[in-house]
Amino acid sequence: MIICEELLFKYGGVYEIYDNNHIIFEEGQSAKYYFQIHKGIVEVNNFDESGKEFTQHILVKGKGIGESFIIGNVPYTVNAVTKSVCTVIKLPKYQFTKMLHENPEVSLAICKNIAERLSDNYYMMFVLISQDPESKVETMLQYLKSGSDKDEKYSYEIPITRQQIANLTGLRVETVIRTVKKLEKSNKIRIRNRKIFARFTRCLLFNYCI
Repeated sequence: MIICEELLFKYGGVYEIYDNNHIIFEEGQSAKYYFQIHKGIVEVNNFDESGKEFTQHILVKGKGIGESFIIGNVPYTVNAVTKSVCTVIKLPKYQFTKMLHENPEVSLAICKNIAERLSDNYYMMFVLISQDPESKVETMLQYLKSGSDKDEKYSYEIPITRQQIANLTGLRVETVIRTVKKLEKSNKIRIRNRKIFARFTRCLLFNYCI
């Protein structure tokens, strides 16, 4: 979790409940609020000129949404869309900025989080230029599990669909489906009721390994 929820409430944060597929913010809008997920899944994406969707991030409980746009005081270059019923803590930009000035340790925590996300993104960019679908999908599943506190094998349920994995990796969904089956045969994942459960345990890369 980036920011203690009690601190967010102290500065005027409130719960907002969104239905599935609700647009929290859109590309081009000004950042007027800080958002932090209390419950649910949020996809950060954008679209190219042909309308093809590119998934940039999948965010879960405890993650901030678009905080770098508030800090940079720039319009959103992505969309944030709920992928489940979500409860989100919403804090106005002015109060968010005041909180950072009065709590420098929170500013440092956010900077650290942004730096870690950039580091992960650099690694992901390197891996995703690979032509090997299995490497792409396996690395993406590792990345998704990086924020989990579940260390037992096959205990972490990957919170996204095969289509979203395809969007994240640039693969065709049919290729993702075949690759997931290969990973299951090699015991790197388990599939239960069409849900993917990761075998990965913690290590240095993304804080865990396989």
